[in-house]
Parts: sequence; C-alpha cells; structure tokens
Amino acid sequence: MKQIIIIVLTICTLTVFSSCGNKAGTEAEKQETHDNGAEEHLNENTATLTNEQVKAIGIELGTIEKKELTNSIKANGVLTVPNQNKAFVVPLISGVIKTLNVQPGNFVKQGQAIATIVNPELIQTQQQLQQVNAQIALTETEVKRQKELVEGNAAPLKRLQQVQTELSTLKTQRSGLQKQLSAVGASQGFSSVIVVRAPISGTISKVSAQLGSNVDVSTPIAEIVNNSQLHLDLYVYEKDLPKLKPNQTIHFTITNNAGKEFDAQIFSIGTAFEAGSKTIPVHARVMGDKTGLIDGMNITALVSLDKSTVPAVPTDAIVNYQGRDYLFIVTSAHTEDEHTAGSNNGAVDIKHKEENVKQKAGITFEKIPVVKGTTDVGYSEVTLLKEIPAETIIVTKGAFFILAKMTNTGEHED
Repeated sequence: MKQIIIIVLTICTLTVFSSCGNKAGTEAEKQETHDNGAEEHLNENTATLTNEQVKAIGIELGTIEKKELTNSIKANGVLTVPNQNKAFVVPLISGVIKTLNVQPGNFVKQGQAIATIVNPELIQTQQQLQQVNAQIALTETEVKRQKELVEGNAAPLKRLQQVQTELSTLKTQRSGLQKQLSAVGASQGFSSVIVVRAPISGTISKVSAQLGSNVDVSTPIAEIVNNSQLHLDLYVYEKDLPKLKPNQTIHFTITNNAGKEFDAQIFSIGTAFEAGSKTIPVHARVMGDKTGLIDGMNITALVSLDKSTVPAVPTDAIVNYQGRDYLFIVTSAHTEDEHTAGSNNGAVDIKHKEENVKQKAGITFEKIPVVKGTTDVGYSEVTLLKEIPAETIIVTKGAFFILAKMTNTGEHED
C-alpha cells in the first residue's frame, strides 16, 4: 500500500513540474516575440514594405545624380503702367456732353476725337475775337493814313505813334483770344461745340461720362492706359538683394493663370524698404509679347542667377516632415532565402542593382535628413546631413507614401 501511495505522489509531482515547465516556455516565447517586435520598431526612421506594396504604391528607385541647375530667386510682384503712359480724358472748359465716340476696350490714337461738349459761353469769346479783328483792320487803315500825313508834314509824328501803339495792343488782344479758343479745342468762328481729343495712344479702360452729363477739368470723361510700356514691380527680401543687378532677366507667370511665361529685364533697384514690409522693390521692363497682360495683375517671378553642377534628385523624392526635408534610401532588401545578388569582381551596376532590389520580397527604407537647394527642370539640389555611400539607392517617386506608412506605424499594422 505504501508503494502505491509513493508512486501516485511521484506521478503528481512530475505532472506539476511538467506543467510549470510548459508555462515557463510559453512565457519565454511571448517575451522573445515581444522583444523582436520592439526591436523592429526601435528605429523610427525606417519602414519595411512588401513587394506587393511597392508595386501598388508605384515606388521608383534611383540614385543621387549630378545635374546642371540654374540658381534662381522666387518672388512675387505686380504689373504696373508708368504714370506717363496713363491719362484722364478731360475738357479744358466746362460743358455738356453732346457726343461720345468710345467705349471701354477701344484702342485710340493720340489726337483722336473722344467726345464733343457744348458751352454757350464760347460765343462771347468768339464775338470778342471778331470785334478785335474789325478794330485791327480799322486801325491799320488809320496807321497808313497817318504815315502819309506825316510824310507831307500835314500831321504831327506823335499822332502816328499813338495809332501804331493802339494797333499793337489790338493785335496782342487778338493773339490772346485765339490761343484761348485753341487751348480748349474751340474754333475761332461762331460755334459752341468743343472737340475733346485723346492725350495719348492706348486702350480706353473706363468711360465715366454719359450723354447730357456736365463735365469740367475735374470730371474725367474717360481713362486711357497704354500697356505697351508695362513695368514689373518685384518685391525681394533683403538677403536676395545683393544677387540682383540691372539688365538681369526675369521669367514670370500670372499668379492666377500660369499657362504662359513672360520675360522682363531689370532696369532699377529700390533703395528703401516697401512700407509695411521687409522687401525692396525691383523694377523691370516687360519684354516681347505682352498679350493678355493688364495693369494691376499679380505675378510670380523667377530671377535667373547662374548655373552650377550640383548633387540633385527629382523634386518628388524630397518629403517634408515636421519642418525638415528628407530622402528615403534603401537600407536592405530580403528574399525568402535571404540571397543577395552581386558581381564577382565587386563592381556595381546601378541599373542592375535597382532591378535587383525591386525583385526582393521586402524592402526596408530609411529616412535621412537633407537640405533642399535650387529647384530647376523638375530636379532639386540636396545637401546630405548624413553620410551615405555614393551609389546608395534612393526612392525617386512615392516617398510620400512611405512617410505616411512610417508615421502611422505604432498605432496598428495592416
């Protein structure tokens, strides 16, 4: 009986120890799995994508290249017309509009009739002119008669001199009346109608008067703008001012319609800050075709500086995260048998290497910081803040999606 009890106790003891051993093993496996997962996410600058994910996102690979980029300054500005190429059409005497010959959008030449106005007061001035003309004719006859009398000693010289002075005064009055009528555009005959003419050539931008309205020197009938002399007022920051000089070329587009590019040439650089800002105005003359450009349009401009060969990547390869710029590089690629292709002599074929990476079942990408520089023809200059091998494979397209996966990792894995 004793032996049976001892055997039973032994079996129970072994069962307990076996159960504890299994539990300890399970806990160790869980801890190992947890440690491996923690190790996978230890580096927050990496993300691993499967081959299917890479294809679905459309990720493209390449390397940092040497590109000749044009260094430039980007700035905003506005198109303006110089004051000497803008004009108000005003009469030089008050009157009532009788005819109006233009409407907004019409092109007019200098001296072309814009409108006619009526002012009855002109008749009085014209009447005075006719009276003075009659007096001049009578006085000229008297001067002639007095000369004959003086020559025959029949009249004193003093009388001739008086008549000659009177004639000179009348001629002065006539000249003044003629210029007065001519200045306001009135005829010297009897007419109350004045023709108002265009002071410059250009396009009618606004018509302020209408038939029957009363106008004077302070009431414009219309406004004319000559867009052939368009200027570009560009506003640049103090740090960029030393890079600018007269005769530099500016390429610009209309801010709200960037379909066509125009050119301008710098002719003047401001010497004081624009009111309310830390920018300096730079004035440029618009060159070439000005079709579609209007006074007051907002523009976006690039000032070409120089060309240089620099390390560059496609602009889409650069992502911005928390105010800093980054590139993604390929740090490792895995196949099911962890086999990595390579050449026996150690020489690296970049194209072959890129294709080799794309065949892997999983690719790990690392985010590295860079400084973005000049942007031109779809490429941007980069300065690496972390040293990497010269032939490192980088992501040239689809970097945004890798960043999105990286920043979402930690909440859940799908």
